[in-house]
Amino acid sequence: MAIEEILDLEQLEVNIFRGGVASSTPENRNRAFGGRVAGQSLVSAVRTVDERYRVHSLHGYFLLPGDAGAPTVFLVEHVRDGGSFCTRRVSAVQHGQTIFHMSASFQTPQQGITHQDEMPPAPDPEELPEVSRMKAFDDEAIKQFQEWDLRRVPRKLLEPRPGKVAQQQVWFRHRDPLPDDPVLHICALAYMSDLTLLGTAWSIHPGERDVLQVASLDHALWFMRPFRADEWLLYDQSSPSAQAGRALTQGKIFDRTGAMVAAVMQEGLTRFPRGYQPTPR
Repeated sequence: MAIEEILDLEQLEVNIFRGGVASSTPENRNRAFGGRVAGQSLVSAVRTVDERYRVHSLHGYFLLPGDAGAPTVFLVEHVRDGGSFCTRRVSAVQHGQTIFHMSASFQTPQQGITHQDEMPPAPDPEELPEVSRMKAFDDEAIKQFQEWDLRRVPRKLLEPRPGKVAQQQVWFRHRDPLPDDPVLHICALAYMSDLTLLGTAWSIHPGERDVLQVASLDHALWFMRPFRADEWLLYDQSSPSAQAGRALTQGKIFDRTGAMVAAVMQEGLTRFPRGYQPTPR
């Protein structure tokens, strides 16, 4: 399904929107992709804000598994409308229950201090195989992202960084040119920012991946500089800690010029099934 179609919501009433049904297969257990819910929630918030405001951050909690075979209704609350900032709160509802809750903040263009971390070293995406051609990703789950070109940097090519326990790098872009609307690119990035990030946590636990119960628990995203989702973006990911069945992951997203365009934080469920004995490390 095209990203433009995924992010095209139907307005039911003032501050109430509905997203279409995602195609589901038995292989993905009929669970909706969290990035889809987050991206659509952001679209619903954007559609209630004056166009002079641009979203600069969102913070969301995944409360219940989403049903990929059911439509989602988005209820938008106007929390604040100020001269420089405004805030929206969104509840994503399926079957009468809230599955995702998000707050998004918007800002008018302003000037201030400027700095950023350097883009870390990474092989060029053209030097890497597409994820869809890698055996580890040869499954039904990746097929819903066929419109995206994903290229993961092999662990052996990652440059070690002192103090980083678990790290991962992924290049991604939309395969086809997208319209110039910056809001579409921002919401598309919100959609994609949930993909691969939690995998950083189990990248150093290969023996446990197949038994882990995994799910995104929350998601925070900050937009920093203009970008295009149909041009290569480097998703530099790490997992600073995992404990008690939860893992913290974080990511910085850079364009090919080295500009840091976004930052992401996510905590995810990484739980052993009851009675499972982990592999000694």
